[in-house]
Amino acid sequence: MPIRRLPPEAVNRIAAGEVIERPAAAAKELIENALDAGASRIAIAIERGGLALLRVEDDGAGIAKDELPIAIERHATSKLVAGESGDVDLLNIATLGFRGEALPSIGAVARLTIVSRPQGAREAWRIEVEGGAVHPLAPSAWTGGSSGTRVDVRDLFFATPARLKFMKSERAETMAIAEMVKRLAMARPDVAFTLESEGRALFRVNAEADPHNEGRRRRLAAVLGAEFAPNSIALDQQRGAVRLTGFAGLPTFHRGTREYQHLFVNGRPVKDKLIVGAVRAAYQDLLARDRHPVVALFIDLPPEEVDQNVHPAKTEVRFRDAALVRGLIVGALQHALAGAGHRASTTTAGAALGAIRPQFAPQQALRAWQAAETALTEFQFDAPSGRVEWSAGPWPANNPNESGSIDSAAGAAPALHNDSDAVFFPLGAARAQLHETYIVAQTEDGIVIVDQHAAHERLVYERMKALLAAGGVPRQALLIPEVVELDPAEAEQLLARADELSELGLVVEGFGAGAVLVRETPALLGQVDAKGLLKDLVDDIAELGEAHALKEQLEEVCSSMACRGSVRAGRRLTADEMNALLRQMEATPFSGQCNHGRPTYVELKLADIERLFGRR
Repeated sequence: MPIRRLPPEAVNRIAAGEVIERPAAAAKELIENALDAGASRIAIAIERGGLALLRVEDDGAGIAKDELPIAIERHATSKLVAGESGDVDLLNIATLGFRGEALPSIGAVARLTIVSRPQGAREAWRIEVEGGAVHPLAPSAWTGGSSGTRVDVRDLFFATPARLKFMKSERAETMAIAEMVKRLAMARPDVAFTLESEGRALFRVNAEADPHNEGRRRRLAAVLGAEFAPNSIALDQQRGAVRLTGFAGLPTFHRGTREYQHLFVNGRPVKDKLIVGAVRAAYQDLLARDRHPVVALFIDLPPEEVDQNVHPAKTEVRFRDAALVRGLIVGALQHALAGAGHRASTTTAGAALGAIRPQFAPQQALRAWQAAETALTEFQFDAPSGRVEWSAGPWPANNPNESGSIDSAAGAAPALHNDSDAVFFPLGAARAQLHETYIVAQTEDGIVIVDQHAAHERLVYERMKALLAAGGVPRQALLIPEVVELDPAEAEQLLARADELSELGLVVEGFGAGAVLVRETPALLGQVDAKGLLKDLVDDIAELGEAHALKEQLEEVCSSMACRGSVRAGRRLTADEMNALLRQMEATPFSGQCNHGRPTYVELKLADIERLFGRR
């Protein structure tokens, strides 16, 4: 068949398929245009999940009358400035939008109306595009402020009805738009956002006066929930020209998917595998493999250090110095989490309090109590001290053959003048042991309940990690080196990280095209399926740019060894042992959660307990 040029209408619809694949994508492009125009207030209204109507109104700079017809042409934009030679620098982009495709793409598949009034203009003007057909300019009434733009998108995909068959339910499309609006709202705390669906408010936040500090925390709490703020750690680290800010959730504050990991590069929401891999690496020995942390990370760097022109949706980026960015993320997260020490999620206490319900006695029990109360009035309490003292009796001696021990001197606090001084420590003073499993401690303003096995497991695990870091991972040489056949490209990727793998105890070298020779393996792993391990490593490197599989196997072995070497549930501890465990927890990083991300203790404030009993 002969080669021929496609008509402009077909070109626009093809482009629309890349840029506008669903209503949420159209809303994203329009909101980003409003942000680039300097808007301080953005109002979004939708009907039928954005398919019947999608309206975005802002108070930004507006569009001049003579620029409206240009705005709906393909690759026309005000955000890229050509140099003296006429060249455009695509590596120096300081705006969210820059491709000049959104408005013509929307106009090609929907009924698009743009009403705008620029700053200082006396009247507003309107332009309409219907399925690619442009209507002439016309004056229009403007009910907004002194300037701004209102964009109406009606009957999305009416010009490409086949696309409607691939849309999800109206509720699903509405939720996708809401999620997108929330992500952009997190990136810009200085802008007020409202979202309405069928006239009902779905999301509303006011502009924050302090968008970089407490204002950002308040905005994140408004989007992610009030629990996020008290269960997160502030980040602010810089390496070279790259700065990382934001908040990282405590390991005990986790979710089942990565949807709660919000990542931003120069104010743009992104889904970048390098950043995702770095977050996973930072939390890798703090969470189970099927659990994911809640984070909101903001990376700011010079525009020329990041390529944002990777995909039409602009959700992927490429860093000029990827190793620096990754190292900054991992280092900042690990430093912040280590600084949190034994701190655990406040939601554990909330869950514990929520599980407690007042028990109301039936009528028969009430009558029995009334009879007992009458009898008690005749009882004379004559204890000289005015109180009753009781003892649980002597504890049996610990079984010398039982695994796990706690050194009552190791990590102990400075000598106390009396036992009551211990209540001023973060985890308080041990008062009792329940069911030979849980330690109950009294703090200055509440109580702490500790799972003795989970807590000691974390302490032993951290000690093993420190020993491994100091002495390296012991290796075992294979009597007969094993040859593993891989795809040539996969083998090349794996061999490029041979030094990193060697530090973890795995020694590999090339053995011809597409083959890798395994000479030594980590001694901790015992008998190793070399082929399976290398396949997992290749998958990790391809997906996340990091050899997680080997680290996770080593950590799993260490975790298992720590579990077997820890004090067991069912073992009675002395008061000195219990207090020593509490003091060691306070001095050990990550002791607020076990090796699988579960909390090692629950803290209940006295005020909450008093409310349970109606004392407040």
